[in-house]
Amino acid sequence: MNLQYISDNTGKTTGVFIPISEWNELKSKYEGIEQEQIEIPAWQIDEVRKRLQNYKNESGQALDFDTAMDDIENGL
Repeated sequence: MNLQYISDNTGKTTGVFIPISEWNELKSKYEGIEQEQIEIPAWQIDEVRKRLQNYKNESGQALDFDTAMDDIENGL
């Protein structure tokens, strides 16, 4: 991908220029890429809230990522 970075007068990157042909390719590959906001279904929000509450109530039962991956790899 031929990106061009745009910087301000202090050298801080403030934007990216994507050639139109590559932008059109991305739009066809990733549906909804032009949306400014992605709408999350209410059931998904509710599920995340439920899981967070379960974690807060029973955080001692949570596994860290490495332990969980070891359990999966070892067939639980």
